[in-house]
Amino acid sequence: MYFQKKRCIAMLLAGGQGSRLKVLTQNTAKPAVPFGGKYRIIDFPLSNCVNSGIDTVGILTQYQPLELNEYIGNGQPWGLNKSHCCAQVLPPYERNDKKSGWYKGTANAIYQNLGFIDRYSPEYVVVLGGDHIYKMDYAAMVSYHEKSGASCTIAVRNVPLEEASRFGIMNTNPDGSVYEFEEKPKVPKSTNASMGIYVFTWKVLREFLIADEEDPNSSNDFGKNIIPNLLAAGHKLMAYQFDGYWMDVGTINSLWEANMDLLGKEPVFDLRGGEHSKIYARNNAYPSSYIDSGAVTVNCFIAEGSNIFGTVRHSIISIGSYVGEGALVEDSVIMPGAIIESGAIVRHAIIGEDSHICKGAVVGGAFGPGETKKISVTRKGAVVEANTVLLPGEML
Repeated sequence: MYFQKKRCIAMLLAGGQGSRLKVLTQNTAKPAVPFGGKYRIIDFPLSNCVNSGIDTVGILTQYQPLELNEYIGNGQPWGLNKSHCCAQVLPPYERNDKKSGWYKGTANAIYQNLGFIDRYSPEYVVVLGGDHIYKMDYAAMVSYHEKSGASCTIAVRNVPLEEASRFGIMNTNPDGSVYEFEEKPKVPKSTNASMGIYVFTWKVLREFLIADEEDPNSSNDFGKNIIPNLLAAGHKLMAYQFDGYWMDVGTINSLWEANMDLLGKEPVFDLRGGEHSKIYARNNAYPSSYIDSGAVTVNCFIAEGSNIFGTVRHSIISIGSYVGEGALVEDSVIMPGAIIESGAIVRHAIIGEDSHICKGAVVGGAFGPGETKKISVTRKGAVVEANTVLLPGEML
C-alpha cells in the first residue's frame, strides 16, 4: 500500500486513565469527557491539528478505549477522512517480540508505533496530549522549530513563580534555546513551564526512542528521559512561548473552572472565532433547544436538544439535557443527557452524562470568597433520589 510522504504528522496521546477526575472517568477515558456543552476534551487538540494543516493524526488509546474509538470513528467530523488524510486510532497490541504490550510511558507509546510514523516518512512529528483545553497554531510552532534548526521544540507558558514547582521547567538562554530541564523543581530557576506539546525532527526522535527502549532503567517518558537525554547528547532544544489560553483539565476543579471560563460577554476562553480557530466535534442531530416562557436563563450556554423550564444561571447546559419547572441550576456543568427534575437545586456541581437529579434533591452548595471550591460531582448515569442532599464536594 502506498502512503504519501508527509512533512509533518501528529501523535496524540489519549490513553491516560484520568484518575484525578474520579467518578467522571470510571468508565470513560479522560479525552472523551464532555466539555463546553457539545464537545469532548479530545476535540481541541484534534481541531488544532486540522486548523494547523496537519492532516495525519495517530491517536494512541489505552484506558477505556471503546467510547473514544467510537467517537473518533474515521475522523469525518474533523475532515480527516479524505484521500491521504487520516485520524488513526492506535491501541497497544501484541507483536512478535518482547517489547509489545501496554504502553509503559509516553515515549514507549510512540516507540510502539514507529511503523505507523515510518509509513509517512515525515520530517517532523508533533507530539500532543489529549487532555488540554486550548487553541493553538501548531504550524507556527513547526515553522519556528524548522527555522531554529532544533532537534526538539517544547511549547512553554509562563506560570506564577509560586506555582512553577508543579511543572517541568525549561531554563533558557536569551535566544530561547534550552540549557536545562528541571522536573518539578523545589526552587525553580524560571517560570517557563512545559505544556507537554513537542515538535521533534523525526530522524533524531526515532534514534532516541530506540535507545530509550533499550535502557532497562528508563521510565520511557518524554519529560523524564527523552528531553534530558537530548540535552545531555548536545542536541539543540528550543522553547516556544505560548501566550494564549491553556488549561490542563486533569482535576475536578480545573475541569469546572475551564467550563466556567467559557461564560460571559467577554469570556476568558472564547469558543467563538474565525474559520481557522473553529473547534469541530461529532454531534448527533438534535432539535433546537426549547426555553419555556417561565424559564429564567442568565449568562449560560444552552446546547441544542435541551428543554429548560426552570432557572439557569452562570452554567453550561449540554446537549439533550432537561431542567424542570422550579429547578435551579447555578454555577454548574450539566453534561449531555442529564435530567434535573422540578424543584431540584444544583449549585457548584458537575452533573455527569445521563445523570438523573430527582424532584426536590439538592446537589452542592455555595461557597464564599476565598473559600476552597468544593465541587459536587455525579458519575455517568447516577441517580440522586428525590429530596436527598449531596453535600458540597461529595461525589456519587
